[in-house]
Amino acid sequence: MAPLQITPPLLNSASPWCTSLAQLQELYECTYSGAITTRTSLLNGFPHDPEVHQFAFYDPTSHAASPPNADQGGKPRDTGSLNTLGYSPILLEEYLNFIREISRTLPSRPDGGREHFKPVIVSVTGSVEEVVSCYKLITSCQRDVRMVVAMEINLSCPNIPGKPPPAYDSNSLLTYLAALKTEVGRQISVDGTSARPHAGHVHVPIGIKTPPYTYQDQYNGLINALKDSAHAEPKHLPCPITFITSCNTLGSSLLLAPQVESSSGGRSHEVYHRTLESASGTGIGGLAGAPLHPLALGNVYTIKGLLFQHKELENIQIIGVGGVEDAAGYSRMRAVGAAAVGVGTALGRKG
Repeated sequence: MAPLQITPPLLNSASPWCTSLAQLQELYECTYSGAITTRTSLLNGFPHDPEVHQFAFYDPTSHAASPPNADQGGKPRDTGSLNTLGYSPILLEEYLNFIREISRTLPSRPDGGREHFKPVIVSVTGSVEEVVSCYKLITSCQRDVRMVVAMEINLSCPNIPGKPPPAYDSNSLLTYLAALKTEVGRQISVDGTSARPHAGHVHVPIGIKTPPYTYQDQYNGLINALKDSAHAEPKHLPCPITFITSCNTLGSSLLLAPQVESSSGGRSHEVYHRTLESASGTGIGGLAGAPLHPLALGNVYTIKGLLFQHKELENIQIIGVGGVEDAAGYSRMRAVGAAAVGVGTALGRKG
């Protein structure tokens, strides 16, 4: 599969700050990035409730946090974030219409010395069947727009009760990869030419967004699923994955804030309350920002090293995400093998 060209190799990661058309348009017009990513969407939308789906920035030293759901909120030391968010309330088809609208605003040729228009990575999730349907819709959208469109499957969100991230389970991950490979094969003729009605078609690249892995068996599960998909039918096609976005937020995280309460005897004492609400009622969510950065670097470094050990996987790119908020963080991600670097928390903090 052709690599995804991101020049310069900097982009936003899927987050609350790439939800609306206005946000996406502003990101697309930014001259310092080489691609944009949409917020994760579903075929039928997500029932977003700001009372339980929340985020906050916080100081990793004191754990003092900004008010929930405050964009560009917090103090300079609030380099960490926690969120109990789910997915975007906006349907996938609406995002594809956003992309068509952005495409209509493009000049006759790329400006700023670019060789191509910025790609748009459409983040999606759902069941295996729903993700295949998402791919079909995105493939159809590619016919209408002038930039390359890619699909990133978010198989790693820790905040959906009763639905553990499929990317933690090799067999679950393989079911997605095998189904997508079958769909890619359906779209491509046996001799490798496009089955589409017009020449010059660019294959829609497929990526997966992985959760933070913390022990070797989890890495092995990812690699085994990728290898098995490379050998699955149709066998004349390679592994369907072009890129891996590593990594998503770290689940099972909790912020507590102190509050002074008075007892019945008039004496005051300090108690701790959760900073955020959540759909589970616990306030537990996904950790991101600076505290995640060392783990994210370790994930990118380890996955890159494992991919290089297998000929059929060595060309898969990695988009490194996790705690990058300055040039030094960007350079560290590139140093461990990231082909491009994504920014989430810092985008929310700084705009």
